[in-house]
Amino acid sequence: MPDTRDLAELYRDLHAHPELGFAEHRTAGIVAAELRRLGYEVTEAIGGTGVVGRLGRGDGPVVLLRADMDALPVTEETGLPYASRTTAEDDGGERTGVMHACGHDVHTTCLLGAARELADADDWSGTLLCLFQPAEELGAGARAMLDDGLYDRFPRPSVVLGQHVVPLPAGVLAIEPGPAYAASDSLRITLHGEGSHASRPQNAVDPVVLAAATILRLQTIVAREVAPTDAAVVTVGAVHAGTVGNVIPDRAELLLSVRTFSEQVRSTVLGAIDRIVHHEAAAAGAPRPPDVEVLNAFPAVVNDPVAVERTRPALASVTGTVVRPGPVTGSEDVGLLAREADAPCVYWLLGGADPAAFADLDLDDIAAVIERVDQQPANHSPQFAPAIEPTLRVGVRALVAAARTWLSRQRDGV
Repeated sequence: MPDTRDLAELYRDLHAHPELGFAEHRTAGIVAAELRRLGYEVTEAIGGTGVVGRLGRGDGPVVLLRADMDALPVTEETGLPYASRTTAEDDGGERTGVMHACGHDVHTTCLLGAARELADADDWSGTLLCLFQPAEELGAGARAMLDDGLYDRFPRPSVVLGQHVVPLPAGVLAIEPGPAYAASDSLRITLHGEGSHASRPQNAVDPVVLAAATILRLQTIVAREVAPTDAAVVTVGAVHAGTVGNVIPDRAELLLSVRTFSEQVRSTVLGAIDRIVHHEAAAAGAPRPPDVEVLNAFPAVVNDPVAVERTRPALASVTGTVVRPGPVTGSEDVGLLAREADAPCVYWLLGGADPAAFADLDLDDIAAVIERVDQQPANHSPQFAPAIEPTLRVGVRALVAAARTWLSRQRDGV
């Protein structure tokens, strides 16, 4: 069983010093120094701030363990003694709090712990790649590392393994074969109008009214164009238009988040968005068509069913409770690392919530557990605060056990 006392101190340090996507310089430096101390061959600055540690032990499979390092522009409200007081400028030049509100500090700490356990062991064969990724929250970090020649510098993995902390009870692991995390498409839509004095709307093409009509129409996509047996989410998360009440502006901007699990549904939803925004603009008499800009896009995380069944016993050896959570509508870009390598992906959920909050439940009753999960501070919440133990201990052991399943000798057929 790993001794995670020093990892707890590392976790508190990372939590207190979060960094936004592509600015993870301090975190990357800590990671690189620790990997070098453990004897890994270390390559830094991949895709900006990404770090890969390579450890070879002769012939055998190539196993990639992945963790993400970036934080979110969220002001922490946990009240913890190691709470973040870090601030940074947002895209608009305003100061904002920065917080590990999604648990990437847990991921980084657990992978460093697993790197240590595996470096100390001499009973496996193959090549281990410990990949620390920037900018997952921007949906851009995996792509940046790939575009920077990740698989030109390193061998393509036989499998991609990883985990994400969530407010399941600490000590519980969860894995879903098949589509596990949704594809994500983030869009910026700029609607063009004609400005005027608010008292003379007849001289304007009001983009605020156009935006309102467009938003309502967009909400019909899931209800009327996606089959009830399929899943999709279309959310307009931000609307920007105008500066004062007595001026009709000449443009409005919508920021959209789209989540889907199949490429067919994804194509249907994105096509419907494009059709609706253009036709609503035409119906309003807009002076020119809207601009539809893709800010980021990455596919669903699809857990290879065969690889999941191969790995599940290893996860079960860590904790007696490995559940199926069903598909998660949140998104992750780890799937790109597997897709580009043509390798199976095995990505599981790591419970991080205080187990006492679930003490009265049968953990095999997943519906009741998920209902209780929904009552806990969620990922991206300013109150999100994973229990340090047993979360770190289970997270390290899960990564090590999963890696050992694949870092077996070629007689196992890998």
